Amino acid sequence: MRNYLKTFMRDENGAVTVDWVVLTAVVVGMAVAVHTLIETETGTLANNIGATIAAHDTTAAAGATGVAGE
Repeated sequence: MRNYLKTFMRDENGAVTVDWVVLTAVVVGMAVAVHTLIETETGTLANNIGATIAAHDTTAAAGATGVAGE
């Protein structure tokens, strides 16, 4: 039994799998963080653009035809 445990402790099969799991977890974590940051900022930007558009007086252009030069 001791020989089996010693052999098991020295065996490196599967070590690469552990490395890949850790590396993949780091990449996924970074992707989630970047996605959250971008999503928050684009939502804020969209709200600001919407507020700016809503703040403009559209009734002044009611008589306009919408065609340039007229």
